[in-house]
Amino acid sequence: MSERKNGLTYAQAGVDIDAGNALVERIKPAAAATKRPGVMSGLGGFGALFDLRAAGYSDPVLVAATDGVGTKLRIAIDTGHVGGVGVDLVAMCVNDLVCQGAEPLFFLDYFATGKLRVEEAAEVVEGIARGCEGAGCALIGGETAEMPGMYGAGDFDLAGFAVGAMERGMDLPAGVTEGDVLLGLASDGVHSNGYSLVREVVAQAGLGWDAQAPFAEAPLGEALLTPTRLYVRPALAAMRAGGVHAMAHITGGGLTENLPRVLPEGLGAEIDLAAWALPPVFRWLQHSAGLAQSEMLKTFNCGIGMVLVAAPDRAGDLTALLEDSGETVYPLGRLSAGAGMRYAGALA
Repeated sequence: MSERKNGLTYAQAGVDIDAGNALVERIKPAAAATKRPGVMSGLGGFGALFDLRAAGYSDPVLVAATDGVGTKLRIAIDTGHVGGVGVDLVAMCVNDLVCQGAEPLFFLDYFATGKLRVEEAAEVVEGIARGCEGAGCALIGGETAEMPGMYGAGDFDLAGFAVGAMERGMDLPAGVTEGDVLLGLASDGVHSNGYSLVREVVAQAGLGWDAQAPFAEAPLGEALLTPTRLYVRPALAAMRAGGVHAMAHITGGGLTENLPRVLPEGLGAEIDLAAWALPPVFRWLQHSAGLAQSEMLKTFNCGIGMVLVAAPDRAGDLTALLEDSGETVYPLGRLSAGAGMRYAGALA
């Protein structure tokens, strides 16, 4: 069959295969920097291989997690500061994995857009690679989808997929009991949840993303894009030291919804809200919009990004270990009989 003169091409339909290939070449060094024991293949194949035995496991159980970044992406796109959302994407997945007792092993990403802009996409994926390095997992694959007509001009979306492993019988939660203490690890800000409310608060305040942040020495958009903290390495170290019975990643739903997920039936948590100071970004959000304390606690992390449920006689040693790892640790309270969250004091 002869080719028609002036026949329509895929590029004319809005998909640039050459740009996709250029992106793969651009991000190969970033992905290679995340290589760890167990990785068997690089980018470019139809699938990615990983050797659990080479990673040091004898009787492994796999754990998988997937997540996105939510409407925090809207701020990143509108401001052009897109590198940090790659770290967010990894953190939202691997922080969940470690709560099950698993070590994150590898990560895959999905980047979808209407028109692929290589520099922007590369900045996002390089952020993903930084997140993987920080978590000790390998970026071994992903997918870039250019879909004209599906996204507005300049828009894109992200999804992440992480796989981890543990030796059989090491899963969390385990041994959670009345009297266990709660150790809260400080967050680095809003992380990646509650941004629909954040954006509404900003809109009601009449502020632009380039305005001075009322709570930081930085433009508002930049301050709100502080990446989600990666808790993997210190959390794994604490778990291996012994005495950790459960961990809860404080994401959407805040302390109110996330901590009960790791507690057995009949147990609840007593939390002293005076145990830590509400960080400036949350104070501004609360006061600017008149948000009720209950709304804050079930929407935002409020300064606590991860909670460890620990044996009382191990709390001191675990706190020292976590602080030596660079974490700020707050003694939040303890577990007691009776389901539900019981707060004392007020966010301040």
